[in-house]
Parts: sequence; structure tokens; C-alpha cells
Amino acid sequence: MPYKGFNTPTVSMKENISSRWRELHGSNHWENLLEPLDPSLRQEIIKYGEFSQAAYDSFDFDTYSKYCGSNYYRKDELFDKLHLTRHGYKITKYIYAMSDIVMPHWLETSLADSAWSKESNWMGYVAVSTDDESERLGRRDIVVAWRGTIAPAEWIQNVKVQLTPLGEGNVKVEQGFLSVYATKSKSSKYSKKSASQQVMKEIKKLVSFYEEKGEELSLTITGHSLGGALALLNAHEAAITFGNDVPVCAITFAGPRVGNIAFRDKLNKIAVKVLRVVNKTDMVPKIPGFGLMEAMTQNKLGRSIAQKLHWTYVHVGVELEVNISKSRFVKHEFDLVGFHSLEVYLHLVDGHYSSKSEFRKDAKRDPALINKSTDMLIDELKIPENWRQFSNKGLVYNEYGRWVEPTRVEDDLPSPTSVSSDEDLDQENQMN
Repeated sequence: MPYKGFNTPTVSMKENISSRWRELHGSNHWENLLEPLDPSLRQEIIKYGEFSQAAYDSFDFDTYSKYCGSNYYRKDELFDKLHLTRHGYKITKYIYAMSDIVMPHWLETSLADSAWSKESNWMGYVAVSTDDESERLGRRDIVVAWRGTIAPAEWIQNVKVQLTPLGEGNVKVEQGFLSVYATKSKSSKYSKKSASQQVMKEIKKLVSFYEEKGEELSLTITGHSLGGALALLNAHEAAITFGNDVPVCAITFAGPRVGNIAFRDKLNKIAVKVLRVVNKTDMVPKIPGFGLMEAMTQNKLGRSIAQKLHWTYVHVGVELEVNISKSRFVKHEFDLVGFHSLEVYLHLVDGHYSSKSEFRKDAKRDPALINKSTDMLIDELKIPENWRQFSNKGLVYNEYGRWVEPTRVEDDLPSPTSVSSDEDLDQENQMN
């Protein structure tokens, strides 16, 4: 089946959504917007998904590189390099994290003395809408995009079923996810402050700056897989910090369950709006915990039982389920990694109209993107598998006639070396 869409635009015309931005941001839990899927909401979901995908596409996971675990690009060039300037946002801050889950076995070979960092990984970024985009959106939108891990199987096997307390009361979340979000080390160049402290400091700075200018604000947090879990933890902290002053929304893709019933109830109480995009055949959203236990929480008796069990996990928010079996572009074969791929998710969102309809014939997003890191596309499309790679695998020809790895400039250090004393660190922690 030849594909006839290669000479057509891959995106729709942008619409001015200033008059309805609150409902698109989840003020009414996306009621009447998902079935069928509202076209403007579809565009917004794909936009935020592409911000999350950028966190993968700019991440250096080449074990031959001394910069493995960092970002290929400076923050002022990332969107340009990844063809995302059309969205109208600028990156203001990079985020770094440290945890066993963020460092799977393929990263160990880079942890020599000459490595970029022995304990930290680049984990995402904060961005803000430009003046023109803010006018279209009807508000100044602050975005946090979190990266997931490269291979889902590598962190699935490390996910701990143990719930650990988050703040006061009975609110608990998965221990490994919280470790990624909250771990720090005084000896680390990039993680003297935790990912939580880094991101919240930047959000507070942006909120203060734009509030002083009298602008209306929103905070949208997005992530895929592990990044989806981090997005919920980030949304929880942000909503507690800003109260009703800044609407907080999380749009996640392939996100796992993160916490217990009390965590879900707390997010509802503090008005965090969550839209979870789930591929029906993806296994990651089904963990940790068991769907049967989650179903029990829908009635009073089951909820009472589930609350007493330390391993009861539940999802949060509203679910938008997409179905890979509807796409005419992908192979309908079992592919654990492919089912979980964010590019596959974005393809399915673009083609989704309703749960009962076929794949949209006027879907615009380029199917070739699916095969950037998979072999999911049907052979008739003639798109090579795993086609995305750097020219000469990243090596450059230097002035001496040698092929070498280019030097990168340190960008946006979250833990400046000038912060050296315990007193200075304590002062910074109090600000967060």
C-alpha cells in the first residue's frame, strides 16, 4: 500500500485558542473533548508530546561518548536543531537527576574518570511560551518536559513495589520514582540540588517574573514513561506551592501508576488536572500494582480494603486510550518496545478520532517518525528501521586531520561550583 502523503504538510494550521484555553487545559477534566477528540486539544496534546520526545532526541546515550548521559545541544539551540521552533517556546533551564533507575546497565561503560558525570543524568527542561505564542494561547504557558528512560524493560525490572511517604498524611508514592525526583548529593557537580529543587526554583522565578508583569499563567508538565511519573510528582509539588494562582496540568504518555489512593485524592484536592494518554497494548501503564486492585477502589468496601494494603497503586486523572491496531501504517505484530514508543503514541493521537471510529484519513503527522528508533512501519512504506543517527556517529574532522568527538560547552549548570559551603547549600534549599 503506497503512502501518498509525502508531499503534504505534516501539521495543521494553528488556531487561536485564547477564548477556550482553560477547558483545553483541563479545567473541566476535558469533559466532552475526548469522545470525539477535539481537534484543538489533539494539536495541544501532540505539541506537549513533542516536547517530551525532544528530551529523548537530544539525550546522549552513546556509551562511547564521554558525555554519555548529557544533552547534545545547548538550551538555546535545542528546539532549532529538532525542528520545534514552530511551537513558539524557548527553553530557560535544564534539569538533572541522579538515581539507579536513571542509570541502566548500558550507561555504566561511560562512568570512567573522564566521564561527563559519574552520578547525574540530564533529565529534562523548563520552557516558556514566547509573546506571539502566548497571545494565541491566551496566557503565558510554562512547560516542564521530563525524559523517560531509553529502554522501558531496563527500568521496569528495577521498579520497587514499595510505597514511600510523600509529605504529610497517608500520601505515598513509588519509592524509585521519588528517588529520581528528590535525590541530591553535595559532592555532585550537577546534583547538589535535586531535580525537584532545580525545577521548582526555575518555575518560581518564571511565575514571579510574569506575575509582576500582570500576565495570566499556566503550568503544563509533560513526560513519557518514567517521565510521566516525574510529571505527576512535579505537578503535586507545584500545585501545593502556587495554590489557585497558577493552574497546573499534567499531560503524560505511557505513564505508570505512581502512588496510592491518598496520592490520587490529594492531586484531586489541590486541583491538579491530569490527562493520561495510553496505548491499549502498552504494558507500562499497567504497572506497578494490579488493575484488579485499582478496580476495587471504585466502591466503598473495596476502597476500604485497598487503603490497608501497602502495595495498592491507582492511576490519576482522565485517560485517553489510543489503539495501535487501528493504524494502517504499522505492523500488527507483538513489539514490546514499539508499543511503548512515544513516536508511536504521537502517531496514534494524530490518527485518533474516537474509540469507535477508524484511524483518521486526514492525519498529518509524518509516519516516518515512527521508525526513528523502531521497526514498526509496514515494509511497503520503504522507511529504514532505526534511521535516526548522527553523521559519522558524532565524530568530526579536526584541524589536525583527526576524527574526534567534539567538545561541548557546559550549559546551564544547576549546581555552580561557587556554592561550596554547607551554609550556602542550606540557604538554597530553604528557597526551594
